[in-house]
Amino acid sequence: MSDLLGRLRERGWRLTSQRRVVAEVLDGEHVHLTADEVHARAVERLPEISRATVYNALGELVTLGEVVELSTDGRAKRYDPNARHPHHHLVCSRCGTIRDVHPTGDLMTGLAAEERFGFTVSKVEVTYRGLCPSCAGQGA
Repeated sequence: MSDLLGRLRERGWRLTSQRRVVAEVLDGEHVHLTADEVHARAVERLPEISRATVYNALGELVTLGEVVELSTDGRAKRYDPNARHPHHHLVCSRCGTIRDVHPTGDLMTGLAAEERFGFTVSKVEVTYRGLCPSCAGQGA
């Protein structure tokens, strides 16, 4: 689990019923929902929640650094609640499924000094691409 709701409570983020529902929908492992998917799931729990409220809550969560906004291959932005747990992503090139992965080794030290071009590296983001089992089973 991403522990998003707990983190928001610790930060003192005002948890209105709408914000709580958005956080509950996002909370979990391997969660990478679009704003429309968050809205659809939130409506199941709180029918009166508006699309604008969901978009505003997502924007606030991204600004707070509690949710990461992902863009892959020109598809709709997705929201990842595992902002506090370092990880990378495995993305299906066909259907867009995203899974969190935790490779071993220190990627920060894997870049040779001559390849840093004088940059001070503070963060590494890696995206692995391929076909998920469902898409691979469908053939080309």
